[in-house]
Amino acid sequence: MLALSAEGLLPKVDYAIFADTGWEPAAVYRHLDRLEEEVAKPAGIPVLRVRAGNIRADALNPDHRFASMPLYILNQDGKQGMTRRQCTGEYKIKPIKKKVRELLGYPHPQRVPKNVFVEQWVGISTDEFHRAKDADVKYMRNRHPLIEMGWSRSDCVRHLTSLGLADTPKSSCLGCPFHGNAQWRHIRDTSPEEWRDVVEFDAAIRKGNARANATGNRLLGQAFLHRSRVPLDRAPIDHVTTAERAALRGDAAEAEEMEHGVLDGCSPWACRGEAGKPKRDDFGLAS
Repeated sequence: MLALSAEGLLPKVDYAIFADTGWEPAAVYRHLDRLEEEVAKPAGIPVLRVRAGNIRADALNPDHRFASMPLYILNQDGKQGMTRRQCTGEYKIKPIKKKVRELLGYPHPQRVPKNVFVEQWVGISTDEFHRAKDADVKYMRNRHPLIEMGWSRSDCVRHLTSLGLADTPKSSCLGCPFHGNAQWRHIRDTSPEEWRDVVEFDAAIRKGNARANATGNRLLGQAFLHRSRVPLDRAPIDHVTTAERAALRGDAAEAEEMEHGVLDGCSPWACRGEAGKPKRDDFGLAS
């Protein structure tokens, strides 16, 4: 949408906002820098980067109230579950809303007048039209230009390719539990430093929330980044296990997700994380 606006194929936007969790792959930051220099600046479109902290550092800081990631849980009784997902709301949606209110001239806790609002473009394509929804606050009104244009994901890829942007990386936390095996392999095989980072983080969260542990709460289960609930450096990211194959027999959609991850898993306005219902309701895994 930024490129289409910069080219004049869509109206010129006032701002483009990127919500940074602080733990994106290096390739995403490099691509964002390139977009800003080659696409946004020549068109006079400011790119605003907003943050609510560093999700990796916050997760391991016992003094910080951490908004939980959707981690895979193996409870002491052998039952499996997931922690509730709060990270998208805390690290993406909230900082975007905060910046929007500032741009409108009514930062929190000021009340935004009834007829003051922004038109916010959300990049949902026709493949995901059912995820297009209205904003949940009156000072933001959602619009979905790609759907209005009838563009699918393939149309977007073709247009980016024509602009020399075919290598656009997927924006998501480096250690997002919604990664599929292909994404984990890509990190391992192309970026050893980032692979060490996620393996270390996976080991660090095994005993749950650092803040809960610091208070001496009782551990109820173990947390993992990979859906197999095996330490990431030993997880079966190169193949599907016999148990997984049996569970997936006849379910092509789940097999696709296991390999390629949850599509748009952390898109601020179309997060598909709600697909997994958590069995536990806290990150600490402790009473």
